[in-house]
Amino acid sequence: MPRFAANLSMLFTELPFAQRFAAAAAAGFEGVEFLFPYEHAPHDVAGWLQENKLVNVLFNLPPGNWASGERGMAALPGREAEFREGVARAIDYALALGTPRLHMMAGLLPAGADPALHRATYLANLRFAAQALGQHGLELMIEPINPRDMPGYFLLTQQQAHALRIECGESNVKVQMDFYHAQIVEGDLASTFKQHLAGIGHVQIAGVPGRHEPDTGEINYPYLFGLLDELGYNGWVGCEYRPRADTVSGLGWFAPYRALSQAAVSGGMPAGFARPDR
Repeated sequence: MPRFAANLSMLFTELPFAQRFAAAAAAGFEGVEFLFPYEHAPHDVAGWLQENKLVNVLFNLPPGNWASGERGMAALPGREAEFREGVARAIDYALALGTPRLHMMAGLLPAGADPALHRATYLANLRFAAQALGQHGLELMIEPINPRDMPGYFLLTQQQAHALRIECGESNVKVQMDFYHAQIVEGDLASTFKQHLAGIGHVQIAGVPGRHEPDTGEINYPYLFGLLDELGYNGWVGCEYRPRADTVSGLGWFAPYRALSQAAVSGGMPAGFARPDR
């Protein structure tokens, strides 16, 4: 079954960040991800993970000035020095937290942008970051994001991302496939996932439309979860959605998978349990 990680920047936001780790563990998650850890000391975040027997599966490189609307720097000419400082800072956190992969945000293109210039900048920064992370055995993720939620974002489609991954030539670069973004931009999720499986390093989920729990809307998540198993995907599935109400009351979709995980640990299957329909 898929391994689900709670995104602590989106889930359990009823609680202060430090308390979300315990809440995620109590809900049955074994992994967590979050956008950024940089407001907290590395040893504090590491302690919250260890106390709750959680693994941190992913976080993002510094994105520039997030509060003012910046969404990454990798495709922005003139920001190379700041970008490289951010890579070094993220690596320090990853090593302290035991995080195996980091996501590099591309940034928003200004009006009248020269596509070739921004692509060249992105590719150079991609190679730099991949090589820096590779020295520590870390993977680098890149992720297409839909223009409805993030207008002007440089990276839009899975095909575009995989073309850049291949051109980059660094083996530790993988693409993050968020089914929410991919459905809005492209659709055809199952075929796209099958086509690019070898280059996909992380999956994220949310319902479409609305970006709520993956239990309603136009994406058949039980089918996709079954497909991940059938294809042998062994990465994590990040739950990056906005709960309709409080987080715990919206975890009904997760209950069957939590039961499967607990059964695997105990070596049995819960009485009367049936695997979720695919």
